[in-house]
Amino acid sequence: MAAKNSPPGKMLSVTLVRSIHGRLASHQACARGLGLRRRHQTVKVEDTPCIRGMINKINYLLKVED
Repeated sequence: MAAKNSPPGKMLSVTLVRSIHGRLASHQACARGLGLRRRHQTVKVEDTPCIRGMINKINYLLKVED
């Protein structure tokens, strides 16, 4: 299901560049929710407001590309 403000099928490439060990539990949960398990792992996720919120919460751990 695509969000109202984004084009259908738009994907983001998200890479975990810093470790989640020692971070807040909610930040670790956001990384897991995005499908990130280890450093330098890259996943493709759909661009939705929910995903954007998770990315914004842990932006200091990630590299995001369109």
